[in-house]
Amino acid sequence: MTLWYSRNLLLGGTLSLFFAALALISFVWTPFDVESLNIAAKLKPPGASYWLGTDHFGRDVFSMIMVGARTSIAVALVAVGIGMGVGVPLGLTAAARKGGWLDEVIMRGNDLIFAFPSLVIAILITAIAGPGAINAIIAIGIFNIPVFARLTRGAALSLWEREFILAARVCGKSRTRISVEHILPNVTNLLIVQGTIQFSLGILAEAGLSYVGLGAQPPTPSWGRMLAEAQTMVSFAPHLALVPGLAIVLTVLGLNLMGDGLRDALDPRIRVART
Repeated sequence: MTLWYSRNLLLGGTLSLFFAALALISFVWTPFDVESLNIAAKLKPPGASYWLGTDHFGRDVFSMIMVGARTSIAVALVAVGIGMGVGVPLGLTAAARKGGWLDEVIMRGNDLIFAFPSLVIAILITAIAGPGAINAIIAIGIFNIPVFARLTRGAALSLWEREFILAARVCGKSRTRISVEHILPNVTNLLIVQGTIQFSLGILAEAGLSYVGLGAQPPTPSWGRMLAEAQTMVSFAPHLALVPGLAIVLTVLGLNLMGDGLRDALDPRIRVART
C-alpha cells in the first residue's frame, strides 16, 4: 500500500487542506470585512450576495468562517507545537532514566496535569491573565504536554532493550545522545500521527473555550463564539448555527481521517498485513 492509496488519507487530507486554504486566503481576501457591521443586511439567508447568509449584525458568515478557520488552526497548531516541544523531550528523558527519581518526577507531574482538564486550566489562567487566544493556546498546550510525554516514553521504553541500542551503549554513547540519534527517529511516525489527532482535539478545545468566552475575543471571529451567538436564533436563522457547526465537524473529521491514513501508511506492521 502506498501513501496515496489510502482513502482515509486522501479524504482527510482534502478536507484539511480545504479549511487550511480558507485560512490562508483570509489573510489577503474575504468577500466582506468581518469587522464591518451592516444592520440593514442582518439575518439574510444564504444567497447570491451572501453565500452563507449574514448574522444578527449583518456580517457575512462565509467571511467569518474563513477568518475563524485562521483563528482555530493557529491556536491548535501552536498548542500542539507546545505539547510536542515540551512533552517529547520529557518522555525521552523519562525513558532514558526508567525507574529513577527523574522518571518518577516527570510521570507524576504528567498525572497532575491530567487531573485538570484543559477547560479548567483555561479558567485558572483566565482568572489570572484574562480571556484571549494566547491564554487558550497556553491552556491547550499545557494539556498536550503529558499526552506526548507518555506516548514518547512508552514507545522509547520498547526500544531501549533492542540490539541496536545495546550496541550504541557498548560504543560509549551517552543516554542523551542515544535518545536523540536513535530513539527519536524511531518514534517520529507515532508522534506525527498523534500530532494530527491532537491538532483536531485542539480545534475542538479552542471552539469550546471560545463558546464559553475564554478563547479569541471580539472582533476576531471564532467558530465557537459564532455557535454561542447563534444558539438563541436557531428557530429563525438556523444557518448561523449550522455553518460553524459543520465547519468544526468537517475539520475535525478531516484531521482524524488523515491521522488514521497516516497511521496505516507509516506503520510497517499494517502495511505488511495488507499486502
